[in-house]
Amino acid sequence: MATNDLTIRPISGREELDLFCQLPYVLNEELADDLADGRRRPEWMWVALRGDRLLARVAWWSRSAGDAGPLMLDVLDIADSTSGSDPVDIGVRLLNTAMAATLPSGSRPPEYSLFVPADWREDAAVRRAVEHRMTVLERTGARLFVERLRLEWRPEFPLPEPSKRLAFRPVHDSEELVALMGSAMEGTLDAHGRDDLARMSVREAAIRHYEDELAQYTSPRDWWRIAALPHGEPVGFVIPARNDYNPIIAYIAVLPAHRGNGYIDDLLAEGTRVLAEQHVPRIRASTDLGNIPMANAFLRAGYSNFAREINMIWS
Repeated sequence: MATNDLTIRPISGREELDLFCQLPYVLNEELADDLADGRRRPEWMWVALRGDRLLARVAWWSRSAGDAGPLMLDVLDIADSTSGSDPVDIGVRLLNTAMAATLPSGSRPPEYSLFVPADWREDAAVRRAVEHRMTVLERTGARLFVERLRLEWRPEFPLPEPSKRLAFRPVHDSEELVALMGSAMEGTLDAHGRDDLARMSVREAAIRHYEDELAQYTSPRDWWRIAALPHGEPVGFVIPARNDYNPIIAYIAVLPAHRGNGYIDDLLAEGTRVLAEQHVPRIRASTDLGNIPMANAFLRAGYSNFAREINMIWS
């Protein structure tokens, strides 16, 4: 569809990936595989064009080809120069048009995720580009939800020492893990966890997290570990896994009764060692910027903060 001198439309298919990737972003290298595997669909990938020049683009993502609709908005880019036009206005027009055509009427739009450099506030050009994207989202009704640290361990980094005070064993079954997840949500510093607890019971939140994320990983479940004291009492758990892109620490938690004893270091060391034994090229993890104890644990374990993630939501 044309809006004044702009053409706003979804891409026609894989043959237009080169057009879609004219704007740089860290996810560009994943788009072809995502389309092939059904995590993205051409009708979820929209462009704003002036002639044959790409001025802005948006794209949604889902976890698998079987998902009914998109799970996350994770691409929103605007060209640095838009020939005298307001780049934010172009982004708003594109996003409003794409949402109206892509998302069910009256539904809450999926969360927005933006990957940014760890020092994004310190570079004026990068900060301006990030703020343009955030303004586009705000003008369509979204608000900042949380900023997260993206963390990475590589084989050249020191491997954390194994715990000498905890015993680790596999998870017996999903019910055991869901129960421990529910216990761990007490006093959580995680913004997504707190948001879930504001809308549902502890057990409902734990089941939803398990079914929507952990149960979807195809990596071996015998990687998952429960940590216990010598007499068998659980103190926490760690979920090493592999998603469609990287080996990850998917979930790690110390139970409330055992917090303050440094057990997070033992758990993270075990999860890192489980994945390192698979000879992986890297391990990825993330935590909220405000979750200082967790962030410090990753840094002590040899992880580096290589980037950040900004999440925005529609209320």
